[in-house]
Amino acid sequence: MLAIIGLLAAILLPIIPRATSRTRLEAYAVQVASLVTVDRNAAIRRRAQIRTQVDAPSRVVASGATGEVIRLPDDVTVSALVAARCGDRPSGGRIIFFASGMSCGGVIALARPGNAYQVRINWLTGGVEVVPVTP
Repeated sequence: MLAIIGLLAAILLPIIPRATSRTRLEAYAVQVASLVTVDRNAAIRRRAQIRTQVDAPSRVVASGATGEVIRLPDDVTVSALVAARCGDRPSGGRIIFFASGMSCGGVIALARPGNAYQVRINWLTGGVEVVPVTP
């Protein structure tokens, strides 16, 4: 009997989906905030514009400074609120940092049932913060 239970567990456990935990969702939010902060710091250091690409439907955030790409799991919903225009150009779904550290600002929201976090980018200072929100 024990052998049958073991065999069933070995077959079924790999196909059971593993949902993203609250702790793991928070870690993803911190990872995204870190990537965005690296882009801001690179803009200041290089004295050039750096763009962080946010592709919400694909659940991908990509650094314009390092090329690092964060791919979020399928059970995490990603949405982004970024300026349609930044300066005199369309932003194209990017958060743009200027040499001064300022940005066009934005919010990247990560959510799963019961938990959500926002990565907020201040347009004036370029500062980045992770904020838990009630979904």
